[in-house]
Parts: sequence; C-alpha cells; structure tokens
Amino acid sequence: MPVEITWWGHATTSVLDSGTTVLTDPLFTRRCAHLRRRRGALPPPATWRPDAVLVSHLHADHLHLRSLARLAPGTLLVLPRGALRAVPGLRRVAARLDVHEMLAGESVEVGRVTVRSVPAAHDGRRLPLGPRRVPALGYVVEGEARTYYAGDTDLYDAMASETGPVDTALLPVGGWGPRLGHGHLNAERAAEALVRLGPHSAVPVHFGTYWPVGMSAVRPHEFHAPGDEFVRCAARVAPGVRVHRLEHGQSVRLAVTG
Repeated sequence: MPVEITWWGHATTSVLDSGTTVLTDPLFTRRCAHLRRRRGALPPPATWRPDAVLVSHLHADHLHLRSLARLAPGTLLVLPRGALRAVPGLRRVAARLDVHEMLAGESVEVGRVTVRSVPAAHDGRRLPLGPRRVPALGYVVEGEARTYYAGDTDLYDAMASETGPVDTALLPVGGWGPRLGHGHLNAERAAEALVRLGPHSAVPVHFGTYWPVGMSAVRPHEFHAPGDEFVRCAARVAPGVRVHRLEHGQSVRLAVTG
C-alpha cells in the first residue's frame, strides 16, 4: 500500500500510512500572531479529523491553539513533555482531546503505525518567556514505510543515529521572515541533512506560506525561493534522493520499497 503525503503549507502535512492519518503541526488560520498567509488555500475541514496530531514544539506557528481547538473530540494529540504546563490555555483546548506527552526516544501506537519521537536542535520553549526545559522534537512515523517529520531543527551530530533509517524525510527549508535564525535549516543545510539521513525521497516544508504583516517587500527571495533552492541543492549533494517539491494542498503517493 503506498504512503501518501500531503503538504498543506508551512509545517502542516498529512501522512497516510497503513490506513492511519497523522497530521503535523496544524495551522488552520490565515493569521497567526504577526504572520499572514500569503499563498495557498487553508486546509479543508476534512483535514481536522486525523487519527493523531504531532506537535513538534511550542512556538505559536507549530502549537497553534485555535487550530487545535478545531480537531475532532478524542483525537490523539502528541506533544513534547511539559507542554501542558508551559502553554497558557492549552489545558482548556486539550481537555477534549487524548493528550500524550513525550520525550525523545519514546513511542506511541496510533492505529496501525508507531510514532517515535526523536531530538531536534531547536529552541522549543513557548516564546517569549516559556521554560527552556520543554524540548523540541521530530517524529518518525513507522508503518508500511518510515517517514521522518523534522519539525524545526538544525543539523546536529547525532541526527542520523537518533532518527535511524527512513524512507521519506519531511524537512524544513525556510522560515516565515526575512532572516532565518539559529536552530533552523535553510535549503542548503536541509540538503546536507539528506546526505546524513539517506532517505529514498524527501518533501520540503516550512516555506512559502506565512510572512510578517507589512513586510512583503523585505527580502522576498526568502519567501519564494527555498523550495526550488532545496531541489537544486539536493540534486547536487544527494542525487540519489527523489525530491517532491509539492504545491499547497498537493499530495504525493510513494511506493513502499520494502
């Protein structure tokens, strides 16, 4: 059975494996704090009913309370350990969901897949004043295939050993503003992650969707270019990896190679 991956924009993706749908970092609104959606339609209401939601870290564009409030009652919500304590208002939203907090290296069963949490090199606290003890995570969805969702991360020495063998890597390649700070991958460094991880295929995420209000003319290259730059960089340093540069709402079906 093929694995189907849909990119809805920014870091929001659906991974359908073995009849189980996992949704990453849902962002269902046109505005998120100072950010405005500039490209792509919002994920449709059908997206709000996955089997599980994976939240990588506590930044508002990844753990978005108004979007989590739209999930169907009883949806499994996977969070970094300490999130409920660190984010005001999250307990009220999470009261109608099935919440599971995790540390790196832990696993949870979801339908016919296993979700395993892995480290991420990123400041995972709720800005501007959240506690540093809440770690950022990535996740590996293991079913017919192994799909790695990196969340927000930079390269780190143990990335390949912590993540393990993967078939597909969903990697952030940009950001939401004119400067990409510490703890992120740009297109070139995301291509280097492919060299380390050695997946069969990759999908770039976290680019070309949201941008600060009033800053559309400030370094627009950083909004428009990262996806295509990743394709070029990957072809140069990891030519054996098939990169699927999706448009918003577009899906790709990946054959399971065994």
